[in-house]
Amino acid sequence: MNLLNKLIEVLKQEEKFVVNNKLLKNKIIESALKLDPVLIKLLLSEKEFKDYFFVEIEGITIFDKDKFMKFVSNKQFLPDSYTAFKNKIGLAVGEDKYFYENKKVVVNFPYKDCILVGGQDKEDTKRNEVFYNYTLAPEQVDILTEPKVFTNIKKYTKNGIEEIEKIEDSDNLIIKGNNLFALYSLKKRFAGRIKLIYIDPPYNTGNDSFKYNDSFNHSTWLTFMKNRLEIAKELLSKDGAIFVQIDNSPTNERESPELGYLLVLMDEIFGRKNYIGMLIWKKKGNPSNTETNIGTITESILMYAKDFNLLSVNLQEYKRKYKYEDSRGFYNIEQPIKTNEGTYERKTMQFAIKTDEGTFYPPTGKRWTIGEETAKKYVEEKKYKIINNEFYIKKYSEDYKRGEYKLYNNLLDNHGSLKSAKGELSKLGFSREVFDSPKPEILMERIISMVTNQGDIVLDYHLGSGTTATVAHKMKRQYIGIEQMDYIKDITIERLKKVIEGEQGGISKSVNWQGGGSFVYMELFELNKKFDRAIIECKSKEVALKIFEEMLENAILDYSFDLSKAEEIKKYIKENELQDIKKLLLSLLDPNHLYLNFSEIEDETYQISQKDKIFNKGFYNGKI
Repeated sequence: MNLLNKLIEVLKQEEKFVVNNKLLKNKIIESALKLDPVLIKLLLSEKEFKDYFFVEIEGITIFDKDKFMKFVSNKQFLPDSYTAFKNKIGLAVGEDKYFYENKKVVVNFPYKDCILVGGQDKEDTKRNEVFYNYTLAPEQVDILTEPKVFTNIKKYTKNGIEEIEKIEDSDNLIIKGNNLFALYSLKKRFAGRIKLIYIDPPYNTGNDSFKYNDSFNHSTWLTFMKNRLEIAKELLSKDGAIFVQIDNSPTNERESPELGYLLVLMDEIFGRKNYIGMLIWKKKGNPSNTETNIGTITESILMYAKDFNLLSVNLQEYKRKYKYEDSRGFYNIEQPIKTNEGTYERKTMQFAIKTDEGTFYPPTGKRWTIGEETAKKYVEEKKYKIINNEFYIKKYSEDYKRGEYKLYNNLLDNHGSLKSAKGELSKLGFSREVFDSPKPEILMERIISMVTNQGDIVLDYHLGSGTTATVAHKMKRQYIGIEQMDYIKDITIERLKKVIEGEQGGISKSVNWQGGGSFVYMELFELNKKFDRAIIECKSKEVALKIFEEMLENAILDYSFDLSKAEEIKKYIKENELQDIKKLLLSLLDPNHLYLNFSEIEDETYQISQKDKIFNKGFYNGKI
């Protein structure tokens, strides 16, 4: 107790440890952690402290930090002192290091320093995925991110399908293949040109299409998203924006949704200052049965700018030009009264204007400068403002008439639903059951109108049923859609063909859609991908054996595979279960060569057609 009392007495000599004559225990502990010279000097000033809190090693005096902290952490030390926590509120690492005090706070997870290939092309297929580490496997990563060869290229127009050898700069594109490879293949031609990226990725709730087999499912999803968001950012124009839709409800395992983690991940990639906001979309009227009494009926859409200052530059100009704004847009006000010399006798221009706020007359000797019918119209359309009990007309900007720079509400409670979206697909002849959560056209119309004008480029690399491309086409925006699932040919392409023909579903009537336009369809040229697909779809051992024999001839096999073991594998195929055979065959394929790199286009081994060579060289080397 003598040592304790003396320590209190000595520490009170330093003013930074004292508030209202009471010692700050947390401040003292923090100083010990930092080996604060002020604290060390105080402790060395007394022999008792030096003997107890320091050790001598070969003539050197060393502060025993752990012993000191254990001593001052004892409940008998300053029992009536201030709380052990700092006099601040916020998330912290331990008790003393706040997040906002760190220069960079990020969400960390296993495989964050890797690239996840993500080769799934069927909704009901689970698969083990390969992760390539940026540091340990730089060559493999470079191969992964090289531009790929496009093939099976065709242009869809109102007159049918056209074979083409070059792409026009204004062409709409639909690409079948792995979206990571496709995004990197777009980089040379479209980097810095995309005005809006919208994606509706798998939500990793346990009910969606994110079915990658991995013990770190949560981490796998974050890696999957990170890889694609990073290249997506490079594609955005300086004044572009990205919108990412995500579920709010817990997973099947009663864990929190990915929403919070995605928010922090996008903070890291796009920067916290570039966060625009979060839209809340009401997707259904009534909640489904849940384990709790709270059912989720909304989804969130996170919005980030490439550079918020550039995205909002036009907005700021209009705010300077127009003093007021409301849900209709920007406006100034004008009092519709004209001064005349003497008394104005024309009674027809001195009528009463009746509003919900009262009845208004022009002052004596003055007249309205608008007619009575015009005044009624302003009142009916709520295009007026009452200031100091006087009637003013709202004069909206001309750009408002085109729907630009509108002030939006973040609650989307009247923008279709999952049910209406399925209805839109059903009316076009597609099954309602193919997609669990398609998005309605009116929702996409709102999103596209918020950021883009006619002619701007919209990208969706989780295209799904094709709603984004459909709405962009009808709104006369250029678009790029990427989808690796096999339904792209039966649903997405067929839906866009109907759009060109002039289908009248969704937003067609509201935008006066009459049909027309075109899009170019192309596929990533498959190498091991075709064997990957054949193995997954294999129904018998006999077929599996034929696939293996063809793999020996034409596939790019994993570097560790020993060709001398081929006969043993054939025997294994004949004697084991089909599922085990599939796993073995998939493991033999080199996943780094799912698609053909553009750098290999002249290799005669791959028999690339002259037409495809011309197209690809024009795509990658043509001047924009």
